[in-house]
Amino acid sequence: VTCIEVVEAYVERIKEVNPLINAVVKDRFEEALQEARQVDQLLAEGPGDDFLEEKFPLLGVPITVKEAFALHGMPNTSGLVNRRNVIATSDATVVSRLKQAGAIPLGVTNCSELCMWYESSNKVYGRTNNPYDLQRIVGGSSGGEGGVLAAACSVIGVGSDIGGSIRMPAFFNGIFGHKPTTGVVPNDGQFPNAQGVRTSFLCTGPMCRYAEDLELMLRVMAGPGANKLKLNEKVSLEKIKFHCMDHDGGSIFVSPVDKEILQAQKKVVEHLESELGIQVRRVAIHKMKYSFQIWSAMMSSKDSNGQEAQLFSDLLGDHGKPVWPLWELIKWLVGMSSHTLPAIALGLTEKLVKLNPGGNAKLVSMGKSLQEEMESLLGPDGVLLYPSHPITAPRHHSPICMPFNFAYTAIFNVLGLPVTQCPLGLSSEGLPLGIQLVAASYNDHLTLAVARYLEKAFGGWVLPGKV
Repeated sequence: VTCIEVVEAYVERIKEVNPLINAVVKDRFEEALQEARQVDQLLAEGPGDDFLEEKFPLLGVPITVKEAFALHGMPNTSGLVNRRNVIATSDATVVSRLKQAGAIPLGVTNCSELCMWYESSNKVYGRTNNPYDLQRIVGGSSGGEGGVLAAACSVIGVGSDIGGSIRMPAFFNGIFGHKPTTGVVPNDGQFPNAQGVRTSFLCTGPMCRYAEDLELMLRVMAGPGANKLKLNEKVSLEKIKFHCMDHDGGSIFVSPVDKEILQAQKKVVEHLESELGIQVRRVAIHKMKYSFQIWSAMMSSKDSNGQEAQLFSDLLGDHGKPVWPLWELIKWLVGMSSHTLPAIALGLTEKLVKLNPGGNAKLVSMGKSLQEEMESLLGPDGVLLYPSHPITAPRHHSPICMPFNFAYTAIFNVLGLPVTQCPLGLSSEGLPLGIQLVAASYNDHLTLAVARYLEKAFGGWVLPGKV
C-alpha cells in the first residue's frame, strides 16, 4: 500500500470515531497527507529499502501526540483555560526524533488539566470517552492517547508518566504502554515539565497497540540514550526470575484488587509456569502498602540542592496570578471556575502535605529503602508481575471517590524502575484487563520481551466493539 492510502485510512477512521470518543483535540490532516505524498515520492525515487529502513525506521507511520507535548503548529495548553491560545512554535525533543525517523503526526490528543489527574477531562476540550464503553474513563493524563490507539485511529503514540499517566490509560484502553527507566528519554518540550526532585520521576515513553512497536519507538525516542537500555541483548525467557505480587498488601487508601484482574494475573503465572517450565515466586513486599504516601512525600520533597518542589497551584496560574484553591472551590460550586474539580482538590491537598515535615522525611527514607529492596530483588534478570490498577476502567467522575488508586502505578515512578503495561484480554463486562511488568533499572529489554511473549499467549489488543 502507498503511504497516502495508509494516512487517508487513519484520517477517515478518526473522522468516524472521534465524535464519540473526543480523543483527538486538534488535527493536522492536510499537512499529514502532504507529508504522506512526499514519502511516496521518496519511495518512488528508490534509494533502496535497506538504506531507508536504517535512516527512517518509522517512514510513513501515522502517529498521535499527547497535547502536553509541543508539536509545531498545534495547541499546547495541557487543558488549562488561560493557555487556550498557546500554539507550539517548535517540536518537543521526542516529537522531533519521531518525525526525523519518518513518522507522520495526525494531531494531538486530550489529557487531564495540567496532566495531574487520571480522568482526561478539562475546560478547554471537554471529556474523552473510553472506546470500549463510552460511559467510562480513558484514564490520564495520557488518556486521549490511550483512547485514540485503542480505537485504531493511530498506530503509535507519545505519552508521559509521573504517576502512571502512560500505564493507566494503556490499561483502561487495552493497549501497551512503557514507562522507561528514569532519565533515558528526554522530557523537554512538554508542559508542565518537571522541576526539582520531580525531574527524576517524570518519564516520556511509547504507547501502541502491538508489543513489537514499543522497542522500535523507544530506540527512536531515547536517541543516543538507548545504548543504556541493553535493547540489543537477546532475552531468554526461561532464564528470567519471575516474581508475583497480587496486591499492595491492603492500603487503606486504595480499592481492593478486582477478582477478574487477580484471575488474569493468575492465568499469566500458570501460563509461564507450564509453558516455560519455571517457578514464579510469590513475594510480599511490605512497604508497597504505603505506595501512595511514599509517592506523595517524594513528589513534594526538596531536591539535592534544597530546591522546593513546584506548587501545583502556581502551575494552575501559569505565570499569571496565583490561584487560590479554596476560592476556586467556591467558584466551582456555583459553576464559575475555569478549573476542574480534581485540579482544585489537588491544590488544596498539597497544602496539607506541607503540614507534616517529620512524617514526610520518614516516608522519603522508606521510599529509598524500598528502592534498594526492589533493585536487589529484581537484579539483572528479574521481572515482577503486579496489577496495573485495582479496578477496570471506572465510570466517568467516579475517580473523585477513589482518588488514590493510581498508587499502583505511581510507586514505580519514584522508584525509577522500567515498567511495561501489557493487555490481557477483556473482562466479563467487555473492559480491558492487564498487568504491569517491572524490572530493575536499565533492564527495559526484559519487560519488553515478556510483553511480546504475553501478547502471543493472550492475544494482546482487542478491537473495541468486536463481539
